Amino acid sequence: MKNKVRELRIAANMTQVQLAERVKVSSRTIISIEMEKYNPSLMLAYRLAQVFDVSVEELCCLKENMKLEEE
Repeated sequence: MKNKVRELRIAANMTQVQLAERVKVSSRTIISIEMEKYNPSLMLAYRLAQVFDVSVEELCCLKENMKLEEE
C-alpha cells in the first residue's frame, strides 16, 4: 500500500528511529512501512497521522490506493 510516511518524516526532519519511538514501534516497522512491505494497523496509522498532523486518508494515499485497486 502506498503511503507518505517517508516523505512526511523527511519533511519533519525526523529519523526512522525517532519516529518509531514517537509511535511506539520498532524502527524495522517504520522501515517496512516506508518500503510498502507492511501495512500499519489502524491504530498505528492514526498515531502516525497525528505525529504529522495529517489525516489517515492523506497519510495512506487513499485515493491513489483505491484507484490502483480498481485497475
